[in-house]
Amino acid sequence: MIEFLSLLAWLIIFVIIVVITYRVHHKINAYKADDNEVKVEALQIFQNWLYTLIVIVSICGIGILYLFLKGTIWEGHLFEWLNLTVRWMHITFGIVWIGASFYFVFLENALNRTKDIRDELAGNLWAVHGGGFYYLEKYKLAPNKIPKDLHWFKYEAYFTWLSGFCLLAIVYYFNAKYYLIDPEVLDLNVLSAISISIISLIIGWVLYDQMCKKLIKNKLVFTIAMTVYLIFFAWFYTQVFSGRAAYIHFGALLGTLMAANVFFIIIPGQKRMVNAAKKGLAPNPEDGKAAFIRSYSNNYFTLPVLFVMISNHFPSTFGNTYQWIVLIAITIGSAGIKHYLNVREKGQISIWVMPISVLLLLSVAFVTAPAKANYEDCKEIVSFEEINTIINNRCTTCHSANPTDDIWKVAPNGVKYDTAEQIFNLKDKIFQRVVVSKNMPFNNNQTKMTQEERDMINCWINQGAQK
Repeated sequence: MIEFLSLLAWLIIFVIIVVITYRVHHKINAYKADDNEVKVEALQIFQNWLYTLIVIVSICGIGILYLFLKGTIWEGHLFEWLNLTVRWMHITFGIVWIGASFYFVFLENALNRTKDIRDELAGNLWAVHGGGFYYLEKYKLAPNKIPKDLHWFKYEAYFTWLSGFCLLAIVYYFNAKYYLIDPEVLDLNVLSAISISIISLIIGWVLYDQMCKKLIKNKLVFTIAMTVYLIFFAWFYTQVFSGRAAYIHFGALLGTLMAANVFFIIIPGQKRMVNAAKKGLAPNPEDGKAAFIRSYSNNYFTLPVLFVMISNHFPSTFGNTYQWIVLIAITIGSAGIKHYLNVREKGQISIWVMPISVLLLLSVAFVTAPAKANYEDCKEIVSFEEINTIINNRCTTCHSANPTDDIWKVAPNGVKYDTAEQIFNLKDKIFQRVVVSKNMPFNNNQTKMTQEERDMINCWINQGAQK
């Protein structure tokens, strides 16, 4: 009864907020038609708060729905669809945000700064796209009159971070025992693990922000400090969390730095510049400079963050013995490639950056390659019947048409080992997960696969994987 009343109350509150939001939207349009900028600005602030409230109430609604389904067969189904929906949103917002970062850094790098430039301009650019021609101008500070319709690039950053944090909670906080914690790394309770996760993101931002404010004038010193900073957090996360959780938290840290740059530095500085220009005052150039530096810094984080987003599908990285070194090497290598692209867009050439970055990434691929099988223990031919028994006992709890696992109600990634054909077709994947990275069975070897069984699978595959 309580759950039903809570759901009804939530529905009423949600409808009221949505109705108010639509009415505020129509009011804003009416005031825009009357050129009442004061009213428009006030209502836009109120509208932003309403949007925030809609997000909060939506999250509360999911919590109420969870109370309905907790302990039922639909609980796992709810989390699967939450995972799917939020991940979809996160990727979509991330594409928009990273796309904007790539585009505006390209504009900055490719501006014409010398030919027929008016005094108040920093540069201009002609472009063609989608069958149309575009002409863009960048002001050194601000135009003499701020246009009424000024587009702000910020919400894609906010919603990328919010959806990412929600995804972190859905996958790693609600299933901390399975995804976040690895007793072989550090035996934490759930509350401690989640607390470390959240606090590390806050501390990471504070340290980074101070480095930017105090060291950014000396690029070499800042680059060295930033490298040490990244190495520390890559190492720290692998000493606390499971391999895949460590990688995701490193990406979450970089994403937090990027979003916080927008929220605390870039947007407030731009607002001060706009307000000064509206009052007929000269904007403070330091605000523009700080926003530019943080925006450029975000651009270098993009490729490492994208790698982390896909890393969970590649256990040779997060499952490696030296996983933090692999992580930092790929981070530096991908950031180096981004630097090369930025320099190239300026019409300059950096001879050494691209080759070194590519060599670094190739070396990671080489180092993480599986070692050659040791045949000394393979004295006898391992039959498929023996392998089938191991797979049935250790793997089909999850990887089956009818999983019996408490978390997985559907075979993860559609991988099933119910038949001999399925096992044979996926032998390479089994080799990578069971023999090389040893990150399967899932949940810190949940089904207790022994080293002897891993060795048998290794022998079977290296003997030709006979059916």
